[in-house]
Amino acid sequence: MRRMPDATDADGLTVGQVSTRLGVTVRALHHWDDIGLARPSLRTTGGYRLYTAGDLERLHRIVIYREIGLGLDRIRAILDGSTADVPGALRAQRTQVAQRIERLQQLSVGLDRMIAAHERGLLLTVEQQAAIFGPQWNPDWPAQARRRYGDTTQWQQYAERSASRSPEEWQAVADTVADLDRALGDAMDAGVTPGSPEANQLVERHREVFTSYFPLTRQMQVCLGRRFEADPAFAAHYDGIRAGLATWFRQSIDASARAHHIDPDTATWQ
Repeated sequence: MRRMPDATDADGLTVGQVSTRLGVTVRALHHWDDIGLARPSLRTTGGYRLYTAGDLERLHRIVIYREIGLGLDRIRAILDGSTADVPGALRAQRTQVAQRIERLQQLSVGLDRMIAAHERGLLLTVEQQAAIFGPQWNPDWPAQARRRYGDTTQWQQYAERSASRSPEEWQAVADTVADLDRALGDAMDAGVTPGSPEANQLVERHREVFTSYFPLTRQMQVCLGRRFEADPAFAAHYDGIRAGLATWFRQSIDASARAHHIDPDTATWQ
């Protein structure tokens, strides 16, 4: 390697100048020098690297190949002529790029669904909601829930589940909830008392079913039980199954909580 007498000589560019021209870091230039991929042809008497026009051309090609995703070893093979089939190497890279583009497009679709789920709750049309949840379903309920609970962890968990759920999967959720509702009504008809093993089993089943929306702790379930009885919409739903079912179910949840050393009167949403 020739040595230049002074770094200000017009025959070469400094590392900093090359970094600016090509938009690569000085660290990358040093690394490429260290591994023998792109070594400067000149040095000053003080040992500073200087790049010639030929060096700059090689670096420019490295930058181009790196931008299309080629690894440094493959770039070296192309530039040094050890890869005869350059078009073949580029075609292989194009295939990999196309695969990455497809994955990114899928990711973009997933992100769009996640954003919509956080903002809307349900990614179903009004017609799909009516078909799945029944004529008593109010399509405004998801928006109301978003306004009320949108800043909670539970809404985020619900949105994450909703984003990946198809109409068929929502139908399965609705069927599971309907089965539980029927079981609650049948238990009340059969004279099952709150706190009994049968009632406690139904309370546990409710917690399991609710994981379709988000994980439900026992204290959170107690808070929901209060809403089932006090909220007109919830009370109408349960009492529409069996008269008095909202109160029976709330009492059953409270009794189960006490069996797990939770005071329903002091339970909070946690």
